[in-house]
Amino acid sequence: MSLGSHGDGPGLPPIPLLFGILLALAVSVGLVWLVGGTSLVALSYGGALLTVLLTLLLAARLKTPEETAQLTQPDWAVTAAAIENRRRAVAIIDRANRLVCANATYEAWFGGQGAPHEISLNEASRKRLADAARQAWREGAAETDELTTPTRDRNFTLQVERVGRGEDYLVWRFGERIDDKGQEGVADRIAGPFGALLSASGIELALVAPDGIVQSATPGLAERALGEQGGSLVGQEFVQLLRSDDRDRIFFAREGQQGTPQTLVHIPLDQPDGDAGAPADKAPSLMLLVDSNVGIGGGWQGSGKAAIPQLEALLSALPLGLALTDRDGRFLFANKAFLRAVEREEQGLPQFPSDLVVREDKPAIADTVRRFAKGATSSGDMAVRLAGDKEEPVSIGLAGVRGLGDAAVLLSITDSTEEKRLRRQVAQATKMQAVGQLAGGVAHDFNNVLTAIIGYCDLMLLRHTPGDSDYDDIQQIKANSNRAASLTRQLLAFSRQQTLRPVVLQLPDVVSEVSQLLKRLMGDKIEFAVRHDRELGPVRADPQQLEQVIINLAVNARDAMQAHAARSGKENWKGKLTLATRRVSARDVRKMGIDIMPADDYTVLIVQDTGGGIPAEHLSKIFEPFFTTKEQGKGTGLGLSTVYGIVKQSNGFIFADNIGGPDGRPSGARFTIYLPVHKGEMPVVQRSDDGEDTKASEWSGGGNLLLVEDEDMVRAVAERALTRAGYTVTTARDGEEGLAAVANGKTDFDLIVSDVVMPAMDGPAMARAIRRVKPKIPILFMSGYAEEQLRNEIDIDNMHFIPKPFSVQQINGKVSEVLGEQAKIDA
Repeated sequence: MSLGSHGDGPGLPPIPLLFGILLALAVSVGLVWLVGGTSLVALSYGGALLTVLLTLLLAARLKTPEETAQLTQPDWAVTAAAIENRRRAVAIIDRANRLVCANATYEAWFGGQGAPHEISLNEASRKRLADAARQAWREGAAETDELTTPTRDRNFTLQVERVGRGEDYLVWRFGERIDDKGQEGVADRIAGPFGALLSASGIELALVAPDGIVQSATPGLAERALGEQGGSLVGQEFVQLLRSDDRDRIFFAREGQQGTPQTLVHIPLDQPDGDAGAPADKAPSLMLLVDSNVGIGGGWQGSGKAAIPQLEALLSALPLGLALTDRDGRFLFANKAFLRAVEREEQGLPQFPSDLVVREDKPAIADTVRRFAKGATSSGDMAVRLAGDKEEPVSIGLAGVRGLGDAAVLLSITDSTEEKRLRRQVAQATKMQAVGQLAGGVAHDFNNVLTAIIGYCDLMLLRHTPGDSDYDDIQQIKANSNRAASLTRQLLAFSRQQTLRPVVLQLPDVVSEVSQLLKRLMGDKIEFAVRHDRELGPVRADPQQLEQVIINLAVNARDAMQAHAARSGKENWKGKLTLATRRVSARDVRKMGIDIMPADDYTVLIVQDTGGGIPAEHLSKIFEPFFTTKEQGKGTGLGLSTVYGIVKQSNGFIFADNIGGPDGRPSGARFTIYLPVHKGEMPVVQRSDDGEDTKASEWSGGGNLLLVEDEDMVRAVAERALTRAGYTVTTARDGEEGLAAVANGKTDFDLIVSDVVMPAMDGPAMARAIRRVKPKIPILFMSGYAEEQLRNEIDIDNMHFIPKPFSVQQINGKVSEVLGEQAKIDA
């Protein structure tokens, strides 16, 4: 890097000139003394003259502004020398994103003198790089490990740091990342410097495809098999490289029996897609060749037993989980990847492989290991369930080895921890979605039955008065029907198909509304505490449904604390329920690393208890409908599923975890609800409670109604209710009959009351066809599904909605209300 030259500026005057100046000064002082006649005046004159001369000399020594600026600039050549690093590319940019300095590795990796934002990366990586730069200027540091070139042949990590006295520079540090997952990168390592190191130690490796074709090989293997340096075995058949004698000793085909005998170890690898149950003949393999005897200068001598340390070092370097056992099936060695895959990094290896699996699989794996240890050399795999994870089987590969001293069986397993975690998440999400669809369908069909029961109860009550022998029985039937209707509403809440009326609100206001009720529910033994953050963002949700969420969680917490006290045998126990609100920013969400939750601003509601926590095996199931840990008859299992559905339908997220106690065991459970902050303009309008008897409007003029319903019992009860209210009702069993009733033109209908889901032609399709003939006729849909969901799916003007199940008073009141509104529009 070139730097501007720094001049020395004017120096001091030469010695003769300086002597002449001093002589002239002395002469002038003497003349002044002679003329003035006093020494005081002469000395004063001499001092002033000397001061002027010294000032001129100092001015001559000062640098020019350009030279001064040059001195204040950093010497980037020194900086470049200081940041040289063969394994890390380092660059420095200024506020204008100009490259001011870079080391040789940066130039070698990325070429030229371009700034980091000009590096050739794929689109996703360029975005990550730009985000890291912005974060570093803002927060002082940033990092990412997912930078990939457009051809995906190289991956990099990045650390960015803001430096300088004025923090006006960014230091970029790039590192090259090698992917170690599964078989990725194995071929490159074998053919690269790692393979050359193995060849120098007398170990040769080849990656062989299932059809026996070599995909990669160490440089030494290619040299010994072909007899030339720099040759390639890729594409050749592996078995053609070797020969065996009458004693089953293996030699290189080119060297013959004059060469060194080889010990061949076959290591089957899992399939690239990670299918644990795949047969071994469908996966590529590692072929390990070890010299049985190495001459002077070699790494090994003597029997295969002496080769075990070197073999263990090799197996430790491989990303695949590998372990060795002796002929009796005892473990001799396992690399870190194997311990990680069987979840025993802390405990270490047990004595036998059978100690790793569940009781049912112990005999099978013990017999298989002994068979491979004492029989002919072969390989295979088997599916077992690990003791730490009894639900999902894993595939363990086994191969018999010979000539390695005590080692008799090689076991291989892939570390699929991350894969299993993702698979569980996908399975859980799929299960919840399927159960939600089932619950919504059951609730919809059950609502039809409840509509008929409640309707007939209302019609019977019109013929009875309080005090009659049947009046109380009918009221009891209706009360139980309404209780069943509340259960269907919980199922619809879980399946996110209930009707919500969201408004913009503050969470502390909702908590305040239910606080008094919660204090009464908790009782004297449970302390109730509320804490709120400041400057909480507003959320858009249904306030009544949020109150239901808080009450359900509080009641569950109370029951958990009571059960925990009963298990502990404590009579004078005390519990604590805490409700807290928090403010979480998008930056906090990114730091938490929750993949399923978008990085946004959230207002958080936390419900925390001291009930001993949730058992680990139940944490993944607590939101499923009908799952409960309470005694029979004390819970329906719909409380938390209702909470889950309400939160999800409000575009929020809910998580459950345990709080660690001082002894390491859970001391309580915590439910955290994230609701996105509402950033739009919307007036706060509280919803009014809809009672059972909806108030009728002023309309009392009757009218002609078309009632379309495929359920006979619902159609019958609705017809009777509307007829008793003074309306003329024409019925139809499906959409086609309803459309025909309008098309024949015999009756001019004032309102169409229709179900949504019907065979042949459904309600929305019928309504659209009718609107082509009668464009202004109002339509009242009846459905057990959510109004919001229907309005999103049905784009029809002048559409009204009544949820099932409904009472006689509710259907009459809704029809009267719609006809009254239509009369005002027509007027």
